[in-house]
Amino acid sequence: MKKPGYYSSGEFARMAGVTLRTIRYYDKQNILKPSLVSEAGARFYTEEDFARLQQILLLKYLGFSLDDIQEMTIDDVDYHFLLNSLGIQLKLVKDRLEQMQLVEQAIQDTMDVIQTERTVDWSNMLNLIHLTGMEKSLKNQYQDASNISARINLHSLYSQNPQGWFPWIYEQLDLKSNMKVLELGCGDGELWKENKEKLPKQIELHLTDISEGMLRDARREIGVRDKRFHFQTADACEIPYEDDMFDVVTANHVLFYCEDIGRACSEIRRVLKPGGIFVCGAYGSSHMKEVSQLVQKFDEHIILSAEHLYERFGKENGFDILKPYFNKIEWRQYEDYLIVPEPEPLIAYVLSCHGNQGQYLPDRYSEFRSYVRKRTKDGFQITKDAGVFVCVIKK
Repeated sequence: MKKPGYYSSGEFARMAGVTLRTIRYYDKQNILKPSLVSEAGARFYTEEDFARLQQILLLKYLGFSLDDIQEMTIDDVDYHFLLNSLGIQLKLVKDRLEQMQLVEQAIQDTMDVIQTERTVDWSNMLNLIHLTGMEKSLKNQYQDASNISARINLHSLYSQNPQGWFPWIYEQLDLKSNMKVLELGCGDGELWKENKEKLPKQIELHLTDISEGMLRDARREIGVRDKRFHFQTADACEIPYEDDMFDVVTANHVLFYCEDIGRACSEIRRVLKPGGIFVCGAYGSSHMKEVSQLVQKFDEHIILSAEHLYERFGKENGFDILKPYFNKIEWRQYEDYLIVPEPEPLIAYVLSCHGNQGQYLPDRYSEFRSYVRKRTKDGFQITKDAGVFVCVIKK
């Protein structure tokens, strides 16, 4: 007998407007499993399963393979996960719209050349091939954006410092009218989106990131009509600007990702004016340590990061790394900690880490969720050990 709130495979398919064969295929491929299987083998789905199906169908519509979709979806429909997923899906749709506009223009340009010159421009044809083969790039951008969103979400929900990280960072920059400012690794532009109303009217801001996808998100969030902002894809190790150009350079948790940190520091010093400052965000060794301890107690095989980024550049060693390039260096601590009262945002954070959790948690997801729920029941406290180095170039 069917339980209340459950739909048979046929009912679920009809309500969703897909074929029963599609539902069975997704089940077989482990993309969308039923919430209940009876002793007789009948499969039943819940209303929450519609959220999973929506995500699958949208990603399929956008051109992703089922193998890609299996990696990009998660078996959780808590509102935290759902809201995060829908937000990232919306960005992905906007990315696809922009991509298709580029494809449209490239096709039109190619046709125009053929019609007017009676010849084929093979460089245009190569451009078309590249534009229509972006699924892998978009998939990576989707996953990167989803991971970044999960991390920011945990901090924005449960940080105990009411000022917030980005408003605090903005204060450290000490911006004035007519300054030229460079941000390395701007991500989706959150620093400026949160502090846009505080910016002087006369200021020049150059936002760079190594990821064109992140830069596109920043343009979209900030708006291309604001002429104070300029956007450019750039690597911190090869900054594409002239010497002595900027009053302020900032890099928020970026240096530890650079292949050659010394070269990045040298480049930053080169583009700073005499008397300019470099504001550099970094973590300490105790940052978020309780999260790793939590996961290790669940399964000792899980390592949330293959390398400790703070060992490459962090609070403890940053002074020695920066000293050869800057004259005056000061560490400023951001005083904060987290108290997490519910499991879902913490689980999303864990899943976003650059470790091996993906090998162990999917098969034990329900068990892990119950484990985290018990640990967060009375509030789970997490250390935040972060701040900035403020470095000055002597005049």
